[in-house]
Amino acid sequence: MAARNLSGFLVLVLVIAICEAAFVFHPITDAHRSAALDLFTPLDGSFSSLEEAYEALRSFEILGIDKKPDIRSTTCHSVLETLGSSSSSPKDLYHALRVNGILKCEVKEELFEGIVLSLKAIVSSASSLLEFYYSIGSLALIKDQSSNANVLLSDAAGVFRSIKALSQSDGRWRYGSNNPESSTSAAGLAFKALAGVIALASSEIDQAMLGTLKNDISKLFDSVEKYDDGAFYFDEKVVEAHEHQGPLSTTASVVRGITALADVTSGNIKLPGDKILGLAKFFLGIGVPGDTKDFFNQIDSLASLENNRVSVPLILSLPATVLSLSKKDQLKVKVNTVLGSNSPPLTVKLVRASRSGSKDGSIIESQDLKFDKESDSHFLDLPKTVDVGKFVFVFEVVLHDSELEKVYATGGQTQVPVFITGFIKVENAEIAVLDSDLGSVESLKKLDFAGESIVLLSANHLQKLRLSFQLTTPLGLAFKPHQLVEKLVRLQVFLKLRHETKVDHIFVVGNSGKKFEILLDFLGLVEKFYYLSGSYDIELTVGDTVMENSFLKAIGKIELDLPEAPEKAPRPPLQPVDPYSRYGPKAEISHIFRAPEKRPPKELSLAFLGLTFVPLVGFLIGLLCLGVNFKNFPSSAVPATFAILFHLGIAAVLLLYVLFWLKLDLFTTLKVLGFLGAFLLFVGHRILSHLASSSAKLKSA
Repeated sequence: MAARNLSGFLVLVLVIAICEAAFVFHPITDAHRSAALDLFTPLDGSFSSLEEAYEALRSFEILGIDKKPDIRSTTCHSVLETLGSSSSSPKDLYHALRVNGILKCEVKEELFEGIVLSLKAIVSSASSLLEFYYSIGSLALIKDQSSNANVLLSDAAGVFRSIKALSQSDGRWRYGSNNPESSTSAAGLAFKALAGVIALASSEIDQAMLGTLKNDISKLFDSVEKYDDGAFYFDEKVVEAHEHQGPLSTTASVVRGITALADVTSGNIKLPGDKILGLAKFFLGIGVPGDTKDFFNQIDSLASLENNRVSVPLILSLPATVLSLSKKDQLKVKVNTVLGSNSPPLTVKLVRASRSGSKDGSIIESQDLKFDKESDSHFLDLPKTVDVGKFVFVFEVVLHDSELEKVYATGGQTQVPVFITGFIKVENAEIAVLDSDLGSVESLKKLDFAGESIVLLSANHLQKLRLSFQLTTPLGLAFKPHQLVEKLVRLQVFLKLRHETKVDHIFVVGNSGKKFEILLDFLGLVEKFYYLSGSYDIELTVGDTVMENSFLKAIGKIELDLPEAPEKAPRPPLQPVDPYSRYGPKAEISHIFRAPEKRPPKELSLAFLGLTFVPLVGFLIGLLCLGVNFKNFPSSAVPATFAILFHLGIAAVLLLYVLFWLKLDLFTTLKVLGFLGAFLLFVGHRILSHLASSSAKLKSA
């Protein structure tokens, strides 16, 4: 039970510590690569659709996975079939061309030329945003896959204005002119479609049109939402939109659109660096999604952020947010892109480090971390003046080349919670029994938590129990387990008394500033103790997230002499029954049999057995006296055989009667008797027929 309580206590400490360190973001790791292979599993060598095939192939490509499933033959067959079909929709063509961009299937140039003509016709007559999105996106893909196809739009400005007509004043867009509802996700589709128009324009787009796009992006970012950890995300404002999307898919749509625009406008459209970094934190904060669509949206959006030309986010992460003074751990910091690539030359500066929730000054100020090329990390040796506790470290990333500040987003100062742990000394520990009236010490015991000594005490209801000790940090300062989370359980010191009937009583040991002390007045606790006299085990629990030697220690036993319980006194609660006890081994049942009665001598039993054969002998003698003979017994082989079988059958019936008397039941006896009866009927009929025939021959002679 003590080990179980200690494990539960440590789990609580670890859970709270993890929650406190949740603001630390990390780039994509190998966990995503393993998850990609598990999530994107083809069935019978192919995926259910080209869209799903592209999401799998694109995820493998971004993550750099070489050992991926071989789906080229079946998927390329679907690509060629889709591109060659006249009934394929722009959406089908779009997904087929995206897959072809990765697999490089053998598509003939003549096929591209026919597709281009049909797509241009759709663009000129399109009225919905999705028609523009899929047809323009397909033309942009053909531009990258074919060198001969003429994909340029002659009236790019007109197409631009047609798409722009679907925009709203708040930065969102409509899916069609007949649909009054606007959508944030639709804005991302519109931005990507407009980026395709700019890339396919036969002449340069008017700068005034690009200026309106800047205004639309600015308004859209005004509606971005923010978490407390610094992550930004977009969400739909209305439920009745054309296709309601969650925050992940909505944010992914916007990120693809604005990064595509930033790539084709050559810096004319500026993206807010702090919000781009916040969007990257949003995708990284999700962890590893368990859905293929969410996984693809996360990975593809991060790739779009990493490869855009305007604002590439840099992620500052700590491999470990718990540092041990006893192990002399170093503070290590890594700066990478969202996909884990190396960062440009930079310096990580520790602006300050201060104790969390304290009004005291900083313990570390303005320190440049050293760079280790082998581990690609920045490190700092903790000063000897640093003590245990929870701290807030504030970092700042400084790029060596000022021109890189126009390309990379560092996010300014980054705050990271760090726990510094160490061994806490337990000193001046003692336990005493005091008289209630005078307060004098009747018995005093020194405690050694490092040893295995157990103290034995005794007290009555008129006395008190006092426990006191001191905790000191590695720097010799008084240590007080601190409150980790506001309005949550406070990790302090607990004293437990357990009665021999397994009834527990737990008390919180208070802290006076210099030492921990608790005074139990048994007179006021008799009702809480349910007037249970007897032996109590004493246990002390001391623990904290920064205390490396947290412990649950059995101090000793105390024999309490409490008064008798009054009639209406509360009864101790029933102890829960261990469910495993009902299935465990039961107590062995021992049974003493009655002594057997005395038996007669062996000679007497044998004599009685001999007497049982006397009637049989008398029966045989009687047969001889009656003149019974065997002259009529058949002499030929066949009749003699039936005669013998007949007599054996009669003997078997007699034996069956004996067995029925001894052990057989009625049903078994009747079954066997039916078989023997049929047998006797057959052989008896044969032997009697033979005797009757022999007798008839004698009479006729």
